[in-house]
Amino acid sequence: MRRSGEACHCVIAETHSQEKRNRLLPTHLIIALVIALSLWSKDSVVDVLKNLIQGLSASWIPQGIRWKTPSKSSISEARQRVGCAVMTRLFEKLARPMATMETPSAFLKGLRWMAIDGTVFDIPDTEENGRVFGYPGSPKGTKAAFPKARLVILVELGTHLITDALISPYRIGERVRAIKLLRSVESGMLLTWDRGLHSFKMVQAAVNQQCHILGRLPKNVKFLPVQELADGSYLSWINPDHKSKKKGATRIQVRVIEYLILEKGEEVVYRLITDLMDYEMFPSLVLADEYHWRWEIENTLSEFKTHLNARKTPIRSKKPKLVVQEIYGWLLAHWTVRSLIVRASATTELSPLQFSFTATLRILRRAISQFQQALPSSLPFLFSWLICEITEQIIPNRQGRTNPRVVKKPRSKFQARKPIHRTGFTQLQPLTFAVASSST
Repeated sequence: MRRSGEACHCVIAETHSQEKRNRLLPTHLIIALVIALSLWSKDSVVDVLKNLIQGLSASWIPQGIRWKTPSKSSISEARQRVGCAVMTRLFEKLARPMATMETPSAFLKGLRWMAIDGTVFDIPDTEENGRVFGYPGSPKGTKAAFPKARLVILVELGTHLITDALISPYRIGERVRAIKLLRSVESGMLLTWDRGLHSFKMVQAAVNQQCHILGRLPKNVKFLPVQELADGSYLSWINPDHKSKKKGATRIQVRVIEYLILEKGEEVVYRLITDLMDYEMFPSLVLADEYHWRWEIENTLSEFKTHLNARKTPIRSKKPKLVVQEIYGWLLAHWTVRSLIVRASATTELSPLQFSFTATLRILRRAISQFQQALPSSLPFLFSWLICEITEQIIPNRQGRTNPRVVKKPRSKFQARKPIHRTGFTQLQPLTFAVASSST
């Protein structure tokens, strides 16, 4: 907690975001508010602010002090004054891997499990958001309902902590941003990705960072065996693409692992690429079996998009800079919940993944006001109570299951919304009344 507070004051000074006079909404309160927007995602921004300072408001009542809640427009102006750079820098300072060698399932023979993936989500349909972030494709004569923002994340699989993230317009693909995100990988890590992110540049960037890789190959990418190994895998070369070759890039030696998985009664070939050449220390069977840990990043995205922020349109902001500010607040809210779970799991012999994310979220909501009313001397005890509460939220072991790509509710029977419908509205029809006379 102390580290987070110090980081907050540090980034306010670094980004010159501190207020120049005493304000009802100082910068540190706006930072907390932006993070809290995801903790109370279904409440209005004014109600979120009331929830955030509920403990302080209760402690001021005996003193006869009432804090007048600012209006929605005042909060919006304060958010624009603070900007998005302070949230970006705060996330960069705080987000980091937290697993230790004692954390169950966080390492494979000394290598830290990491994964990279991307997602998209709707943002409010305003002219500015549409111009900056862009719309997805749609049938001719129609227009997508909402602009979309793309988010690419780097996750520590053993803890579900998002350690780095990049936001971009929808038109910029995942591969481009994923390569840039490799700035945060380092030696001692084992980075996994799905077949959609495979490329020579991806392999080259990871190897240049001295990070080991384990990625799935698309069906259309072929490798010629150069040397077969005793465990059934083989050595090969990945050649640079045309642009990389012009910049002087050379081929990289890799190891390819092929195996079969039974899907719906049929055998499907999976192929993995890795730079782990020691087949005795890292047998192909072990890597093939452990590769599916990569799916933990999908569970992280589920926590992030579904359980933490349950809004149909997860972002409220109608201006691009505030969209970026809110997304980084969203990321910090997830990091807050997950880092508390990691701290709690360290007091037990259980994995951080065995504790309920949603239950911890509810505990955190209740604890905020209690921390605000507590005396400074009782804060360590209160934090210990918080950790004990989290350790009681153990979830049962996962059952083996599949997720077919189907929906339970069919699509709407209404026609697609077209650009002409954006400015049109239903005219109010004048009402007329006639009094029926009864005949005698």
